[in-house]
Amino acid sequence: MKTTFYGKRIRSMLGVLPERESFFEDEVGNYSFPEKQTMRLKRVMGYEKHRIAKPGSTVSDFAWYGVNYMLEQEWITKEEIGALVVVTLCPDHFVPHISTIVHGKLGLSEDVICMDLAQGCCGFLLGLFEAFLLLDHMEDKKVVLVNADVLSHKVSPRDRNDYPLIGDAAAITVVENSREKSEIFYEMYMDGSRGEVLKIPAGAFRMPSTAETAVMKDIGDGNFKSLDHMHMDGSEVFNFVQTKVPPMISQVLERTGNTREDIDYFLFHQPNKFMLQKLAQKIGIPCEKIPMNLVENYGNPSGASIPLVALHNLGEELKHNEYRCCLSAFGSGLAWGAIIMELGNLTHSKIIESDL
Repeated sequence: MKTTFYGKRIRSMLGVLPERESFFEDEVGNYSFPEKQTMRLKRVMGYEKHRIAKPGSTVSDFAWYGVNYMLEQEWITKEEIGALVVVTLCPDHFVPHISTIVHGKLGLSEDVICMDLAQGCCGFLLGLFEAFLLLDHMEDKKVVLVNADVLSHKVSPRDRNDYPLIGDAAAITVVENSREKSEIFYEMYMDGSRGEVLKIPAGAFRMPSTAETAVMKDIGDGNFKSLDHMHMDGSEVFNFVQTKVPPMISQVLERTGNTREDIDYFLFHQPNKFMLQKLAQKIGIPCEKIPMNLVENYGNPSGASIPLVALHNLGEELKHNEYRCCLSAFGSGLAWGAIIMELGNLTHSKIIESDL
């Protein structure tokens, strides 16, 4: 789909990281591969360290921590919140939903809309879509968008393909109506016929978790995981990204009358450095315009990656400048999308650590 939003803006962004850092070199012994071979991935894929949540920490913990921080620091008041939208692949429970859990812990008003959306890599784009729609009915209220996952709980530590890149984190974004009528160009696409290439087979109603689904096995490529763990066909995901994303970026630029030179930053979902390098080459983006350093610092934080890559690389500049940005994400679903919008002049922008 293609659409355009008017009179909407991002007001504040907060990143919330778990305090625990796990280093790639310390994990080499987890894998059934020669150490020298494994260490080559550090340079090629951009592995260095990633953030891992404590075993008992859940998305509602990160969401509450972040929104409560905003309230305590007076970034926003309870009275200003009109909706709380949580986008995640990691629900605390089937019921109640995370947004209602956080709503209750914060003591928000009964007229605050609570909504959970299930989406991974494209979670920030999907969350913004929902936030923009809600704002048409919010008058002077604001939407608090939470993107968070604790996927390390669902990735095998003996899986060299996935474990080194996974990162737990949350991003809290405050979205509001604006008197400025600047255009936000939006595109999103889905292909459910290829959803099997990124899947957690067990744990829900189709295949409930049992003692059998928890058994770790070599899946045939030297990586050990169970049916309760995330399974990703890396080559299929790579081919999907290289095939679908470049023409989409060219299309959205052409539709909006922008050139690659007009865009200050291409803030993309962060699967790994190698994939982003190949994607930049194919699209024709200068390396200085597309940050690729999130995985080496935090890991791949799923739907929180776009706000975190913005905060990590632009930080305080987001409060004092405004940039024309192309935001793009691609992955689970399979889904891929892009937004061209002005990002900046934020009231607040910061990354904090939690004890979660």
